[in-house]
Amino acid sequence: MSISADDTAVWAEGIWRSGLRPSPRLTVSQWAERHRILPATVARPGPWRTWRTPYLKPIMDALSDDSGFERVVVMAGSQLGKTEAGLNWLGYIVDHAPGIALLVMPALNDTKRNVRVRIDPMIEASPRLRARIGPARSRDGSNSLFRKVFPGGELIMTGANAASSLRSTPVRYLFLDEVDAYPMNVDEEGDVVDLAIRRTTTFKAQRKIFMCSTPKLAGTSRIDLAYRQSDQRKLFVPCPQCGDMAPITWARIRWPKGERHKAHLACDECGGIAEEREKPQLLAAGEFRATAEGDGKTAGFHLPGLCSPFESWADQAAAHREAGKDPVRLQVWVNTVLAEPWEDIAGEAMKPDELAARRAAVSEKVPAFACILTGSVDVQGDRLEAKVVGWGPGEQAAVIALERFPGDPSGPQVWQRLDEWLSGTWTSEKGPQMALRAVCVDTGGHHTRAAYEFCRSRHHRRIWAIKGSSQPAAAPWPRKPPKPTNGLPLYMVGTNALKDTLAARLQIAEDGPGKVHFTGPVPSDYFEQLAAERRITKYRFGRPFTQWEKKPGVARNEALDLFVYALAALTGLQQLGVDLAEESEALDREAAGITGEPKRRWSSKFMSSQP
Repeated sequence: MSISADDTAVWAEGIWRSGLRPSPRLTVSQWAERHRILPATVARPGPWRTWRTPYLKPIMDALSDDSGFERVVVMAGSQLGKTEAGLNWLGYIVDHAPGIALLVMPALNDTKRNVRVRIDPMIEASPRLRARIGPARSRDGSNSLFRKVFPGGELIMTGANAASSLRSTPVRYLFLDEVDAYPMNVDEEGDVVDLAIRRTTTFKAQRKIFMCSTPKLAGTSRIDLAYRQSDQRKLFVPCPQCGDMAPITWARIRWPKGERHKAHLACDECGGIAEEREKPQLLAAGEFRATAEGDGKTAGFHLPGLCSPFESWADQAAAHREAGKDPVRLQVWVNTVLAEPWEDIAGEAMKPDELAARRAAVSEKVPAFACILTGSVDVQGDRLEAKVVGWGPGEQAAVIALERFPGDPSGPQVWQRLDEWLSGTWTSEKGPQMALRAVCVDTGGHHTRAAYEFCRSRHHRRIWAIKGSSQPAAAPWPRKPPKPTNGLPLYMVGTNALKDTLAARLQIAEDGPGKVHFTGPVPSDYFEQLAAERRITKYRFGRPFTQWEKKPGVARNEALDLFVYALAALTGLQQLGVDLAEESEALDREAAGITGEPKRRWSSKFMSSQP
């Protein structure tokens, strides 16, 4: 069958016209409903269904190509699916609106884990994505751990701690995940967020920037600042009785006295209540409403954990009770449940006289509440200073012992005396003898080589070589074990974060979680040393950050440093899986002469949270 010239011309014109025809209008939520398949590794595998988390729909649609917004900011709590919304957006880019996209997570290790656990399974489970991103190949690197190439674009993935990845290649799409966990700057090149946003300058008329995070500290929270620049949308839900629309706030979560498991949502207008079982209907009928004018380019969404369909109000009320007055636990609750930055009032208020007034009668025994002992060592030019701290459930703490070892730390004698002391035991008020479970030795000051040698042969006893991190926002303890250098792992600890924790807990006057007790003998200037530093706010590359430094005229701060290192040792143990509540039960069994492992108790959050 022959094709005439006229037929060929008509066919060519049709192809030409189809090329000029714009892509069909499609929002991110529509794309997810049609093409996103959740892998078998998640709780609910199968096709994506927005009705399960309806509050994500306006967030995703604001990221759509024709939404008109340049930046989308989500300040959210936990258990809400905000990162899944970002993954849907990435899938939409790959399949429908191709371009160069950059995903930035707090650290390269986070990125590696995210690719293995989320990105790769999403591609493999979704046929549309699998067809556009080929299998991993080693030759051309088009599908590698940090790079996924597809027709018309590519997805680059990196960590905020990798400066080289935050410059050079222009990008049209930028996904900044958990920005409040980013380091302040990388290799002194400037603010991480600013570096990443500069990569979108070429596409300023077409770019999309998605920032999401759980907030941390007020005044330094990146996500809070970005949200304040937006139109500040809040999710309003209707009262089942009167229909009044209002956000879900903690002030509206109530329960009968002593019955937090019956927590419900109360209406301020009519007094009606909405039970937990009605939450899906409330969320489905909810709508985001702007509460500020904003800059006209940024859509901001505030999404507290109170809106989560995966965690009940009863669970959140119970968590609030468990946090009590411990500022450290309460901060986590405020950040993850209320999705609000923590207003930190501790730090500069430590006063030696107030701390000394809380000194208890000196006891030679470890208080009954303490179930774990940790130690710390500070290396000075002419001596070693050591401390033992006892810890109980809720991280209630007590100073047990202080010891000074005069001598030249460059020689072995003083270290031998220290080793004998650290190998000793202390008697609990419950009866058993207690040994140190972990010790942190500061190697960042005097006699570093001698400190290394001491720790190297004792690492199996959990005598850890540590050094304070230079990053103001460093985690209290490294997320993964460091690679040994010359046979010795060196643990970089976030002393700023640890001092924040200690300073907050020194404000607690009542017995209970987080309270600090002083039961061991201490020198006359101990409390002056403990309160020797203050927290100040500084600015780097235009961004505020907090930092601890000695108060003017103060010479010594060993008491503070030693307490911080002992807290670091506890944090290291907890990262290894040590649980203070379980340790307390084990000590009780030992004191009672009970041998053998306890029977495991199984409990259900779901069952215990029902009214």
